[in-house]
Order: sequence, then C-alpha cells, then structure tokens
Amino acid sequence: MVELQTLVDYCADILAIEQFQDYCPNGLQVEGRARVGRIVTGVTASQALIDAAAEDRADALFVHHGFFWKGEDPCVVGIKGRRIKALHAAGLSLLAYHLPLDAHVELGNNRGLAQLLSIEQPRPVSAAQPLLWRGHLAAAESPRQFAARIAQALGRLPLHIPASERPIRMLAWCTGGGQRYLEQAASLGVDAFLSGEISESTTHQARESGVDYFAIGHHASERAGIRALGEHLSQRFAIGHRFIDIDNPA
Repeated sequence: MVELQTLVDYCADILAIEQFQDYCPNGLQVEGRARVGRIVTGVTASQALIDAAAEDRADALFVHHGFFWKGEDPCVVGIKGRRIKALHAAGLSLLAYHLPLDAHVELGNNRGLAQLLSIEQPRPVSAAQPLLWRGHLAAAESPRQFAARIAQALGRLPLHIPASERPIRMLAWCTGGGQRYLEQAASLGVDAFLSGEISESTTHQARESGVDYFAIGHHASERAGIRALGEHLSQRFAIGHRFIDIDNPA
C-alpha cells in the first residue's frame, strides 16, 4: 500500500505538470481512499471505465482524459454527476494527466506511439514545442505499407490523405487532436504527419503542403501513455495495476 498523496506528489514531479498550461487540472480530480494498493488505468474517465475499475476493486483510477475541462459547464449534474457519484460509491480516487502525459519523453503518448510503430530516433521537435515529435523509419515504405503498419499496431485502419507520390521515411506526429500542427510539421520537410483526429481543413492543408496525412484515431493514439504510467507506478511502489481499454472508434 502507498499513500494517495505520495502518488499525487510523485506524478506531479515526474510529469512536470507545473510546466503546462492545460485545458483541465492535472493531478487528483476526485479524492477517494487515502491509501492505494491497486490502480486501474484507462484513456477516458467514462462511466464504463469507472464501473470496470470499481469491479476490479481498484483504489485509484488514472486516466488521460478526466473531468473539469475549460469552457464546459462546471455543475456536477447529469453524466458528470453520475460518474462522480460512482467514484465516491466505490471509494475510487480519480487522477488525470493530459498534456504532461502527451509530452513525457519516456512515458508519454508520443513516445509510446513511436514504439508501437517502430519509429527510430523519436524526439520532440524542440523544448519549446514538446507536443510535436519527429523521427524516421528504418527504411522507406509506400503509403500503403505504412498504413498497414499502423493498422497492425493499433488494431484499426487509419484514414490516409495522400499528398505526394514519394515513399515515406521521415515522420512527424502529435497524438490526439494534434492536426493543428500539420503546417509546422510540413516545414520540417517530413514525408508524412500523423495525429489522432482530422478536421475538414486538414485534407486541404495536407494536399497543398505535399505531406501525406494519417488520422489514426484519438483514442487509439493515446492508449500507450497512461498504460506506461500505470506500469511505472506499479513497479515503483509495488502496487497492483491493470490497464482497461474501453473501445472507442473515434
């Protein structure tokens, strides 16, 4: 068993949460039991994940997408009210880590995606832009071959916007809703850019910049980070851990 506050402080430190201006609070969002012997991790604090964590008899639930997003209704009613009520009923704490978990160079979503896709020399573009990453494949592949690589690694076919005839070797990516980085990625001279989502304008930007675009799914692109964090905490504090994936096609 470990004190809940010890986990909160440790994650704040290793994920450097104070360095990020985020859309939601990072850290402890809903307080449950003071001592933790078992944790569950998952991408989003949905009712299904909360119920699964309660059934697993976890003491704390760690997620990438938690509650209290900027601009949303702050009232704890409806869906949010039911979710928080379920957390309290199970004695579950909810801890959420958003942008800090995308950016982390060892445990983050961008690092995890690179590992899944066997991208070599993955790294942030710069210290000032920790959410946009770059790297390369061991050998150039056709867009069809690369799409097949993604499908095998993530269990879903990506949406591919072709923009050039050249093979793919140099890559840039940003997990989740990172399509806004496409133009910045194009300035790096990469062959392709990956993110979780695609907007209407993304298609035109990809074609006009000559960079193949792969929308790989927001949820699918962000499973690795929270799982890696859970495994790290399990080893560091000798507590139980289970990653639970609630299917999400988006």
